[in-house]
Amino acid sequence: MSILVTGGAGYIGSHTCIELLSAGYEIVVLDNLSNSKPEVLKRISELTKKDFKFYQADLLDKTTLEKVFSENNIEAVIHFAGLKAVGESIEIPLHYYHNNITGTLVLCQTMKKYDVKKMIFSSSANVYGVPKLVPITETSPLSAINPYGRTKLVIEKILGDLYDSDNSWSIALLRYFNPIGAHESGRIGEDPNDIPNNLMPYINQVAIGKRDKLNVFGNDYDTHDGTGVRDYIHVVDLAKGHLKALEMIIPITGIDVFNLGTGTGYSVLDLIKSYENVTSKKIPYTFTHRRPGDVDKSYADITKANKILGWKALKSLEDMCYDSWRWQKNNPNGYGK
Repeated sequence: MSILVTGGAGYIGSHTCIELLSAGYEIVVLDNLSNSKPEVLKRISELTKKDFKFYQADLLDKTTLEKVFSENNIEAVIHFAGLKAVGESIEIPLHYYHNNITGTLVLCQTMKKYDVKKMIFSSSANVYGVPKLVPITETSPLSAINPYGRTKLVIEKILGDLYDSDNSWSIALLRYFNPIGAHESGRIGEDPNDIPNNLMPYINQVAIGKRDKLNVFGNDYDTHDGTGVRDYIHVVDLAKGHLKALEMIIPITGIDVFNLGTGTGYSVLDLIKSYENVTSKKIPYTFTHRRPGDVDKSYADITKANKILGWKALKSLEDMCYDSWRWQKNNPNGYGK
């Protein structure tokens, strides 16, 4: 029996593949490589000393998806595949809705056809929109404020309706906060195409000399230093959360939702200072205007994941910063060269 990992060549997907293989699972990876590189697949095998099947395909490609299910004995699906840039989603919303939502519908229809009814869905803290209270619990109001976040929210609702219509499904919805860091080997990490959408890859590019300085969006937030506070979680801790969710969904049926974060908020300036301390690299920055939709504070209440999944993030902010730098230093051009 194999675990199908959609988007398994991506940043979070690749780290989860390593944890799955290391824990003894067999995996099948499906990825269209639109935001990832084939090199990562070689490195997953190299680090785990295990081989796996890979299909280069899009979830919208029903024919290849059928092939994946007919050629493999799939037990469960971990569904990462999807477009994920908030800014881009505002510019091309129809593309995001079609890709993320229709792709998931095609996946669910194919799973149903082949009687595979166990899924972990990669959701996001974006579904909470502008939180009224922090820490954010799983029962906090849902109100995504950008097309990317809305695709995640719509998919959560679709999966809820799917379970209501057929109680033989077993689904875990995992709402990630802010994944950063990289594999401790320095061989696997975040390799954004073009200008990074996320803070840590941008800091890395400043540290390695690819960019002159970091733009910090806003310094007048209601936080201890005026910059936005977020819940940063090491990507390896996040990957391990998927294994705990998999252990939960395989023997049972039902649908449940879990926040995956550390439960601690750090500001942009906290992150920069920690990075400078552990790497001895100076990160020049300037303050610029706020971005629309950015909130003062967002961090998770992780009580539920701790209690039900038996999972807790273990790595520190210093670990996240150092592992990010190690990846960048070892791979100044990412996977590309």
